[in-house]
Amino acid sequence: MKNELVSIITPNYNGAAYIKDAIVSVINQTYKSWEMIIVDDCSTDNSISILEGAAKQDDRIKLILLKNNLGAAKARNEALKIAKGSFIAFLDSDDLWEPEKLEAQIGLMIKNNYPISFTQYSVFKEDLSTYKYTIKVPDSLDYFGYLKNTIIGMSTAIINKEIVGKFSFYNIRSRQDAYLWITLLKRGYIAYGIHKSLTKYRLRKESVSANKLKAAKMVWFLYFNLEKLGFLKASYYFGCYAYNATLKRVVNK
Repeated sequence: MKNELVSIITPNYNGAAYIKDAIVSVINQTYKSWEMIIVDDCSTDNSISILEGAAKQDDRIKLILLKNNLGAAKARNEALKIAKGSFIAFLDSDDLWEPEKLEAQIGLMIKNNYPISFTQYSVFKEDLSTYKYTIKVPDSLDYFGYLKNTIIGMSTAIINKEIVGKFSFYNIRSRQDAYLWITLLKRGYIAYGIHKSLTKYRLRKESVSANKLKAAKMVWFLYFNLEKLGFLKASYYFGCYAYNATLKRVVNK
């Protein structure tokens, strides 16, 4: 397998309780050709001291300290500006990777020339003490398939920048990841699912994804206001999204 550089993008805001675990999970990867770009979005906890300590210990960890709170979309865009990798991976500050994550996923992407890939992920209680369920994924998703089933976990996804080219996140405060996949798949790319659980996801009570009503409202905004699908099409795809969002949790538990 080619030793391609992977740029790992991690936005952080007051993630001191979790960010060290995320960093350690990257350092422990069996695939060693990576850079981790952590963008701190004006944290008020002790995140910065943790991040600076990690950067001193491993020069593959690069820090961007924002002067103003910009939100996750703009934070990720700042990282994209300096990312040097042929592949772009994403890891949220409260998630963790299994040690073989990059090696397995990058290997499959190179072998099959995948532009985008994503994997299954395992959901745990916030303190990781209890496994809850695993989110399984389809073989692939195109634009219309994703509108029906927004199942790509941000911390599981990798983009081959050599195929996809330049991209950026639309500046919205939540579900900016979902809109990224909508915009990239609308270009005609296919996202390929990998049937291995390579990421651990913390189910946090205060997270946006835990607030199902808020998440649903934002998905409607993406379909109706940003994609301008019209009321009937937006209603159809939103209904499919709601069904699949419920089904994936019921079936996978």
